[in-house]
Amino acid sequence: MSPIQLIAAVIFAIALLHTFSVKYFEQLAHRSPRHAGLFHLLGEVEVVFGFWAFVLLALMAVVDGGDQAIAYAESRKYTEPLFVFVIMVVAASRPVLEAIKSLIERLAKLAPLRTAVARVWLCMALVPLIGSLITEPAAMTLAALMLAPLVFRPGIPERLKYAALGVLFVNVSIGGTLTSFAAPPVLMVASTWQWDSAFMASVFGWRAAIAVVINATVVTALLSRHLDEPDERLPSDRPPPIPLAVTTVHLLVLSVVVAFAHHPVIFLGTFMLFLGFTQAYARHQSPLILKEALLVGFFLAGLVILGGLQQWWLQPIVSSLNPTQLFFGALGLTAITDNAALTYLGSLIDGMTDPAKYMLVAGAVAGGGLTVIANAPNPAGVTLLKNGFDDHSIGAGGLLLGALPPTVVAATLFLL
Repeated sequence: MSPIQLIAAVIFAIALLHTFSVKYFEQLAHRSPRHAGLFHLLGEVEVVFGFWAFVLLALMAVVDGGDQAIAYAESRKYTEPLFVFVIMVVAASRPVLEAIKSLIERLAKLAPLRTAVARVWLCMALVPLIGSLITEPAAMTLAALMLAPLVFRPGIPERLKYAALGVLFVNVSIGGTLTSFAAPPVLMVASTWQWDSAFMASVFGWRAAIAVVINATVVTALLSRHLDEPDERLPSDRPPPIPLAVTTVHLLVLSVVVAFAHHPVIFLGTFMLFLGFTQAYARHQSPLILKEALLVGFFLAGLVILGGLQQWWLQPIVSSLNPTQLFFGALGLTAITDNAALTYLGSLIDGMTDPAKYMLVAGAVAGGGLTVIANAPNPAGVTLLKNGFDDHSIGAGGLLLGALPPTVVAATLFLL
């Protein structure tokens, strides 16, 4: 353990405490109007890890020198933060969102339930499972945008909002395990352990699908009496229909970004063309969520910098556990570190047995909804849904309590 590793561990612990305190900073902003701007900044959960990453780099420059700090920052891989930024913006664009909404609407009308109830169930169950094809960040973005006016609004009890948020986070985390490329913790080990999509579907996928359906059904039943049918706008108030060609281009861009998720040169270049296309056909667009996506990317980039110096204490824990202990260890550690980082550390351990590999990944994805930092798409969900909660912020304690029941369901299915 070097001095900078110890400093990084302390700062990481402070950052974790900060994530649990964002609601307190929002309350301070209301009590102290003079410093409200600063407290609002510190109350943004997306800012936390980026802020403390800057503190770490500043201390590293003092301890080891500025060149060493810059070299460390440049040695980190930022592909995942960049990808999440791009996929959020593209998936939340109006043509893509309207296409998914249209699919959900048609299926909801076929269901033997009230339309609002069917919509919520489909957003909680079907969309997370679609994440196995379009990636988990895209699924989180689409589900959050569609659920916001239905569930995360005034009139819904706060405890039910946290229950719905917990189910959404857990279902997205496990719903991407039907393929080998959609869930970040699976992506980190798939090539090293030679896990293809057929293996994922046969070993993880069916368990995840059952857990997703159970979680979605329970939380929708709890919400059902609070769900109102949305007011249908008059035809004159509807925006003009989106041409099929425009929707096709957006879906094509989404497909290219997903296909080249590991190649930032390709997906960023495609994103530049996408921005130009949205300007050319602005009448068919709604404002792009650039700010929200940038905040999420900043959060994940900060996690990359802080997490890169935690291997010295994480890896010995992971390598010392038997398969069953590894499952529960991964489940617990995921609450305080990104599950993709956890599985990546596991992929570096030589001689892991197949049961140990399974238990590590199963525990990591099952615990992906416990905290904001547990799974890469979670910050996106927080950014898009926090305005529906009191003080326009999401409490870490409330999220933890809301995510515990669906986490137990997922863990039980993965342990079968």
